[in-house]
Amino acid sequence: LRRACAYRDRRGQRRQPEWLRQERYHPSYNKAPQSNSPVLLSRRHLQQDADSSERVLMDMRWGLVPSWFKQDNPSKLQFNTANCRSDTMLSKSSYKGALLKGKRCVVLADGFYEWQQQSGTKQPYFIYFPQTEDAKDKETEGDEEWKGWRLLTMAGIFDCWEPPGGGEMLYTYTIITVDASKDVSFIHHRQVRASKGVAGMPAILDGDEAISKWLDFAEVPTQEAVKLIQPTENIVFHPVSTFVNNIRNNTPECVAPIELGATKVVKATPSNKVMLGWLKSSQEGSPQKKKENDLPKWTSEFIQSPLPKKTSASVLQQWLGKQGQPPAKKHKA
Repeated sequence: LRRACAYRDRRGQRRQPEWLRQERYHPSYNKAPQSNSPVLLSRRHLQQDADSSERVLMDMRWGLVPSWFKQDNPSKLQFNTANCRSDTMLSKSSYKGALLKGKRCVVLADGFYEWQQQSGTKQPYFIYFPQTEDAKDKETEGDEEWKGWRLLTMAGIFDCWEPPGGGEMLYTYTIITVDASKDVSFIHHRQVRASKGVAGMPAILDGDEAISKWLDFAEVPTQEAVKLIQPTENIVFHPVSTFVNNIRNNTPECVAPIELGATKVVKATPSNKVMLGWLKSSQEGSPQKKKENDLPKWTSEFIQSPLPKKTSASVLQQWLGKQGQPPAKKHKA
């Protein structure tokens, strides 16, 4: 991940960001709010005398908790802050303060999911940056340029919340969303995988220059930085199995391309040939091959994990269990 996030400093030297709290990171194929992700931010936020152009990788929780939130439990926050609409981010109190203080970050992922409504069903799609043939190559050692999967770099806002009674500081973030680009507007007007009721395509920062301007809050003021927040056409996508619709599912099948109308049949089109090569090459030699029904083993480590969610099946099991128990005694009021 550090090598994939390498950048050029002010002197033009290639550097890799330091990765803080790396041990907390757990890669996944299917991410939900409240799980943790690696994000990029300026080191100046953590060290006042640091160069504001210097970057660090840091683990943060998805779903912004404002620093001004006074309750003792961040889960008591009554509104959804997984996504932040670009047209209201400078007016809503949850984001305005942090944004004006320069708390800008870049959220990293291989891609994101979106669902197209189809006569009562939802067809999921995986959306990501176009990839080169080099992305199929296995990772090389040393200081060579990264030739693996190109990460999706999404603009975000972060904040730091301190428990009123003291304790460890909680770093959280939100993903800024914009109107869908023309190529993916047929799927949904606004989009990004989050939670029920949340919509919007992530504001994608395409290229290191845009990333540098977004992160360098000391040199690039807020009003200048927000001009970077706009839809991009430089994305591709492919349909994936409805297996991903359940956030409990966290296997390579979540991202594998399919042929619509067929079951687990890969569609070899220009937009996903590199994806197929990446999946297949990374599976070779894996002892897990047969255990995963011959699904290609995805080596990418940047789509995050979901939180457990109670299903209707588990509720039914609880109800059935109660039916075999003796009736509870009634008490008079």
